[in-house]
Amino acid sequence: MSSIKVLYVEDELFLGKIVKESLESRNYEVVMESDGAKATELFKKSKPDICVLDVMLPNKDGFTIADEIRELDEEVPIIFLTAKVQTEDVVKGFSAGGNDYIRKPFSMEELIVRIQNLLRNKQEGLPRPNNGTAIMGRYNFQMNRQVLSNGKEEKKLSYRESELLKLLYENREKIIDRKDILNLLWGNDSFFNSRNLDVYITKLRGYLKDDPSLEIITIKGIGYRFVAG
Repeated sequence: MSSIKVLYVEDELFLGKIVKESLESRNYEVVMESDGAKATELFKKSKPDICVLDVMLPNKDGFTIADEIRELDEEVPIIFLTAKVQTEDVVKGFSAGGNDYIRKPFSMEELIVRIQNLLRNKQEGLPRPNNGTAIMGRYNFQMNRQVLSNGKEEKKLSYRESELLKLLYENREKIIDRKDILNLLWGNDSFFNSRNLDVYITKLRGYLKDDPSLEIITIKGIGYRFVAG
């Protein structure tokens, strides 16, 4: 079985070295570039299975690189890495064709899980939402705007509510481990964060209560399964 090829664009060379070596130790093949202006050409040459792009780069930012990659390949998964925390930056990232967004500092475990999830979704042929919008029963979930609507009213979700719903939707009909959710959305699986997850699950169930075909099922001792219809 051939290794997964990752295009990694990062101008923080010390961080880049750590991430590259960590991925390679897990049998990923990594092609790395620090200059944003050279990233798209490297994408063409290397034909990676997934792209991990820092946002703040010299000469060309990660959002622009993602736009160019999407012109060449509509399906390759793209993960953004950034220290930016503003909601508009998150929206811009998804609008540029990104599939996921990780805030710095991050753990390698978090990055690995997100890479694996995106590659699994691609392999299993789960559809990418059109223009960042997912149809879930009676609801439209506009991921870019973090808005859930049912035709009568709109509910503005918090960033974490939106990310949790997106994760459940993209892995619908599958069991998602609690620890994976906690590591992805909170960065660790501490008791405090675990209780926070319970609160967010309860909130999402409340938001979706008008459509009985949508269920977030608790799998005791393991995690959750999102049933959509």
